[in-house]
Amino acid sequence: MNLAYTPQPLAGTMGYIAPECLETGKSSKESGVYSFSVVALEICCERRPVVANEEEPNKVRLVGWVWELYGNGFLEAVDKRLGMEFDVMQIECLMIIGLWCCHPDPNRRPAIKQVMNVLNFEAPLPIDLPKELPKPMYFVPPQNSALDSYSSSVVMGSSTASSTSANFSKPLLKCADC
Repeated sequence: MNLAYTPQPLAGTMGYIAPECLETGKSSKESGVYSFSVVALEICCERRPVVANEEEPNKVRLVGWVWELYGNGFLEAVDKRLGMEFDVMQIECLMIIGLWCCHPDPNRRPAIKQVMNVLNFEAPLPIDLPKELPKPMYFVPPQNSALDSYSSSVVMGSSTASSTSANFSKPLLKCADC
């Protein structure tokens, strides 16, 4: 019996997967924080993370839509069914944390412990959060970068399909505004 670990391709639900995971194929603590942020925004807005909306294309991606409203009255993103029957300070806190945790640069996302401290009002909200969604900037690492290789196999009936992939060991996503 072979017990060797073979990494599997990244799996997840569109909208919850951090942008860098789509580039590297790997998850991390930071990508978990990103997924948490999408859930936080989903709770506030009562909207799925990705919605097909031809009439209002700016509302297709929840993260982008809320960030677009940030600084310009983003309480209009709050679930309309709540009316005004919510604590404004709590909902603003959760929405700002949501944006903080989904920063396109994973190095700018907080640790989950920081998030919990802010949620419990034991630490202040971040003051350096950009007013606009920072634009991700992709780059190709130097050619002498080490590559991580992995292979995966899929067994279907009596046949086996194999593939080999390579991922750069350094992140491929950086934020142009950071």
